[in-house]
Amino acid sequence: MNNEFKPYIPADKVIPEMTPTSIIMGLILAVIFGAANAYLGLRVGMTVSASIPAAVISMAVIRVIMQKDSVLESNMVQTVGSAGESLAAGAIFTMPALFIWAKEGVMDKPSLIAITVIALFGGLLGVFFMVPLRNALIVQEHGVLPYPEGTACAEVLLAGEEGGSSAKSVFIGMGLGALVKFVVDGLMAVQSVFVLKLEALKTEFAAEVYPALISVGYICGPRISAYMFAGGILGWFVLIPAIVTFGGDIVMYPASVSVSELYASSGASAIWSNYIKYIGAGAVASAGIISLIKTLPLIVRTFVDSIKSISKAGQVSFERTALDMDIRFVLGGIAAIIVAIWLTPAVPVTFLGALLIVVFGFFFSAVSSRMVGLVGSSNNPVSGMTIATILIATICLKVSGDVGVHGMQGAIAIGSVICIAACMAGDTSQDLKTGYILGATPKKQQIGEILGVVASALAIGGVMILLDNAYGFGSDKLAAPQATMMKMIIEGVMNGNLPWSLIFIGAFISITVEILGIAALPVSIGLYLPLELSSTIMLGGLIKLFADKKFGAENGESGKGILFCSGLIAGEGIVGVLLAVLTVAELTEKMDLSAVIPTGNLQALILIVIVSAAVLKAAIGNRK
Repeated sequence: MNNEFKPYIPADKVIPEMTPTSIIMGLILAVIFGAANAYLGLRVGMTVSASIPAAVISMAVIRVIMQKDSVLESNMVQTVGSAGESLAAGAIFTMPALFIWAKEGVMDKPSLIAITVIALFGGLLGVFFMVPLRNALIVQEHGVLPYPEGTACAEVLLAGEEGGSSAKSVFIGMGLGALVKFVVDGLMAVQSVFVLKLEALKTEFAAEVYPALISVGYICGPRISAYMFAGGILGWFVLIPAIVTFGGDIVMYPASVSVSELYASSGASAIWSNYIKYIGAGAVASAGIISLIKTLPLIVRTFVDSIKSISKAGQVSFERTALDMDIRFVLGGIAAIIVAIWLTPAVPVTFLGALLIVVFGFFFSAVSSRMVGLVGSSNNPVSGMTIATILIATICLKVSGDVGVHGMQGAIAIGSVICIAACMAGDTSQDLKTGYILGATPKKQQIGEILGVVASALAIGGVMILLDNAYGFGSDKLAAPQATMMKMIIEGVMNGNLPWSLIFIGAFISITVEILGIAALPVSIGLYLPLELSSTIMLGGLIKLFADKKFGAENGESGKGILFCSGLIAGEGIVGVLLAVLTVAELTEKMDLSAVIPTGNLQALILIVIVSAAVLKAAIGNRK
C-alpha cells in the first residue's frame, strides 16, 4: 500500500519548510504549550496534545496574517511546538518527587541545571530512537498504523482554507481561559471550589470552577470522564463514609489521631489525604501494571520489528521525502548521551547503569511509537512503563547496596530519562506521520524535534521550580499524582514504610474493575484525585455527550469544540504560570479582592454555568 501512496507535496517539489518564521514560532509554542501542559498535568495527572492547536495557530499567522501559502512551514511549526508538551508530560510524571522529598527534609531541592540535563537526555534519546524506526513504522506500516493524532493534524493542515476560523476558536478559548483563571486565582473574586457538605452521609460533594477541567472532560469524552467520576464516587461516597462510620476511635496509620477526631477537625478531605490517597495510589500503580501486561504480546512484537528495521536504516535514498538524519550522527549522539549520563552527577548511576537506561529507553520508545500508532497518544501506557521502570530500578539499586537518598535520587533520575524518551518518541512518530502525509522532509522534521527538545528542556526546569515555589507539589493546588505515586513506590521499596494494607486495597479495587471489563486506569485516577476535579471533568464529558447526541458527532480532533477547549487549557495554564511568578514576587496579595467581594458557593456555581455554556456554544456552533 505504501508504494502507491503519494504525499500532498511531491518528492520532486521543494517549498519553504524550515524557515526562520517556522522555527521561531515553533520554539515559542513549545515553551508555551510545555508550560501549560506542565501546569495541567501537575493538577489533574493528564496532558493534552499540542499538535493541532499549534497547527491552527501557525496557519493563522503564516497563511492569514503573513499571506503565505506554505503547508510545510505550518507543519514545521507544529512539529517543533508539540515537543514542549511531550517533554513536559514525561518530566512532570516523575521529577516533582524530588521537590516533595526536599520539602520533607530528605534531600536538597534539585537544581535548574539538574532538571534541564535530565530532560535534555530523555528528549534527545526519544528523537534519536525514532530515526531508525521511521521507515518501518511510518512508511512500511502506512495504512496499517493509523496514528490518529498525526493523521488528524495532517487533515487540519490540508484544510487550509478553514484555518482562520479554526484558529479563532483556539484564540477565543485562550482568552476566556486566561480571564477566568485571573479572576479566580489572581483577583480572588470567586472561590475556586463549589462545596456541598453532606453530614448525613459523612462526606461532601465538590466541583472546581476552572475551564481546563471542563475542557479535559470534553476532549477525553463522556466514557473516560465517567470512569474518572466513578472512581471519585467510590472514594468519596463509599470509602470515606465507611471509614468514618466504622473507624470511630480507632487510630489507623498513617494518621496519628483517631478517625473521628480527623473527621471532626477537618472533614472528609482529612480522611481522603490520610487514607484514600494511598488506596488510590495502589489502584493507579496496579492499573498501570495491568495495562502493561495486557499489551505485553504487542510490546514484544513491536520490539522485534524495531530491531529488524534498524538494518534498513542505513539505506541511502536521495528522494527528499525519504531523507533521514545521518545514522552515524544518530548513533554517535546516543553514545555521547550514554557517556554524559554516566558522568553527570544529576543522574547518579554507573556506566553500566547508563547503558541500561539507554537499552530500556530504546525498548519503551519503540513500544511507545507503535502504540500511539495503534491507539493514539491518550491511550499510550507510558505511566505503566514508568511504574515498571521505577520498580525495577529501585529494586536493582537496593540490591546493589545503593540505598538512602542517593538511591532514591537515582531511581527518579532513571525513571525520568526513560519516561521522557518514551513520551518524545511517541510525539515524534505522530509528527513524522503528519509529515509523511503532507510530503515533508523527515530530516528537517527530526532537526525541528531536536530544536523543540532543547528549548523545552531549558524552559521546563524554570517552570517546575516556579510552580513549586508558588503552589507546592503534592498540595491541593498541584497534586502531581503520578510523581507522588512514584515517590511512594520508591519509599516502599527502599524503606518499607508505606501503609501496605491501604495500597493493596487499592490494587485489588483496580483488579476488580478490570475483571468487570472496565478500563481500570481512569477509574483509579478518579479514586486517587480529589472529587472536585473528577466532577468538573465529568461535566465536560456530559457537554460532549449532549452535543454529539443532539447535533451529530464532531469532526474528530479538528472540531471547533476541541480546539476551543485546547485554547481554554492553554490560556489557563499560561496565566497559572504568570500568577506563580507574581506569587513568588509577593504581589498576589495586593490584587486580592476576596475581602471586599462576596465569594460564596453561588458565585462559583454561576461561573461553572458560564464556562459550560461557552464550551457548549463552541461545540455546537459548526454542527447546527
